[in-house]
Amino acid sequence: MLEQFSLKVWYHLISPKMSRKIKSRSATNADLLSGGVSCSERILRDCHQLYTDPDSGLITMAQSVGVTLLPPRKKITVMLMGNHSAGKSSFINWYVEEHIQRTGVAIETQGFSFVTSGRKRESLTGNATLHLYPHFKPLQDFKGVSEYLSTEICTSRQKRFSLVTFVDSPGLVDGDMKYPFDVDQVLLWLGELCDLILVFFDPMGQALCKRTLNIVESLNGKHGDRLRFYLSKADEAGGESDRQRVMMQIVQELCKRPGLNKCGFDMPTIYIPNPNKPSRCVNQIEEVCRTIEKTINQTVQNTLNSLEKDCELISEAITETLNKDRQTTIENRRARCKSCFLTLLGFTVPLTLMALVLLGTLSRELLEAALGHQGTETLSLYLTPVVRIFDSLSVAQQLYGCGGLVLLSFLLLIIARFSFSTRPNLSGKQKRQLQEKVEYVQEVVKTKKKTLYEEYLRQSVSDHDMDL
Repeated sequence: MLEQFSLKVWYHLISPKMSRKIKSRSATNADLLSGGVSCSERILRDCHQLYTDPDSGLITMAQSVGVTLLPPRKKITVMLMGNHSAGKSSFINWYVEEHIQRTGVAIETQGFSFVTSGRKRESLTGNATLHLYPHFKPLQDFKGVSEYLSTEICTSRQKRFSLVTFVDSPGLVDGDMKYPFDVDQVLLWLGELCDLILVFFDPMGQALCKRTLNIVESLNGKHGDRLRFYLSKADEAGGESDRQRVMMQIVQELCKRPGLNKCGFDMPTIYIPNPNKPSRCVNQIEEVCRTIEKTINQTVQNTLNSLEKDCELISEAITETLNKDRQTTIENRRARCKSCFLTLLGFTVPLTLMALVLLGTLSRELLEAALGHQGTETLSLYLTPVVRIFDSLSVAQQLYGCGGLVLLSFLLLIIARFSFSTRPNLSGKQKRQLQEKVEYVQEVVKTKKKTLYEEYLRQSVSDHDMDL
């Protein structure tokens, strides 16, 4: 009875604080959802809409002229990798300020978990994850990966989480640990698509995991600009001297790898702040947030730059299509003229033979009655030499000659029919549509891109500088 009473008292004492905290979080998220969309988020969303609009999107326009474009993503992808129990899931929970990922000393993350913001809290399995992220569908080609994919959607909009999709990877260990899929190849493939790769080194004995170092070295060869190294759980490394010793060991091991031995190497110390467990260790976890922020800004700039390049690409493709069609029209006209000439020539031969037959069989009085005196004289003037030559030949030679002329006529007609065929070209309506697309890209899309760039720059540059 006393225990129940104590529990009730504790519940009533603590519940107001918890409820106030929950209400505060809900109010913050509601405010952000209602009108707190950041400038970068709006720019990425508008750029994505310019590409994917079903009626006037750039992707649809590009397909009409044989150009393939990919829509820009509305969020950056940040992959966290490192040895087992390096604090990857704990960092995600701290960043979103919600307990999304399971944490602990045991290997909690056995597959790849995507963490993103959305309208409501939801957990998705492998197939749903691939539907949500179609650009990750090639992961199906890796045997066993689909069963170990998941997505956690939460409503948090803390920090810049609305513009970030985290990829929490399995903890890497050496030895006889067997994964249900080729974790090394999957990590290397994901590194191709991710905008930022955070490598966490745990100071508690697993930092020099060879598997981690091998993957990091491979990623550094192609995407060294995306890699960032951090000494996680730095507050658990002991005193300052112990921490420095651990960092020196990690740096020495990294520098043994030719690809990782470079100038300007940096590895900030980070840990999850705990008010109940103060530490004198310098915590540079905000440096991670600034790195993510910088990557978002760079992505916004790259998206706007790509938008301009794609506009030029579409305009050039349409212009080239119109020029090719114009050239095709000229060639078709020439082909028709040649075909008409050969067809006329092919019909001239039998007509000439018919005229010879008529001239030889009909009387002069009948010809004059039909053609008139002047017409008969003209016909005689042109055909008399041919008649004389024809009469000078024997009957056999005349037959062979007529047969040859008829064969020549057929050959000329066949050549006219098949050798000078025309190619299909654009109709007037199609030309007008292409011209309208060029005008839309140049006047609407480029103007929109300029407006978005100005909005982005006004966040950091004064109006006076913008006017310059």
